[in-house]
Amino acid sequence: MAEKKKKSPARCRRCGRYGGVITMFKINYCRHCFRAVARKLGFKKYN
Repeated sequence: MAEKKKKSPARCRRCGRYGGVITMFKINYCRHCFRAVARKLGFKKYN
């Protein structure tokens, strides 16, 4: 029987943090770094 792969936790590509990482769209930024670079990535705030 094949063993399951152990999945390592996602890591921020900017600061290396493990907690609060946004993996949607393979962004891989923590929530703190995402706020800093969101405009450069093309995300807009509609509030």
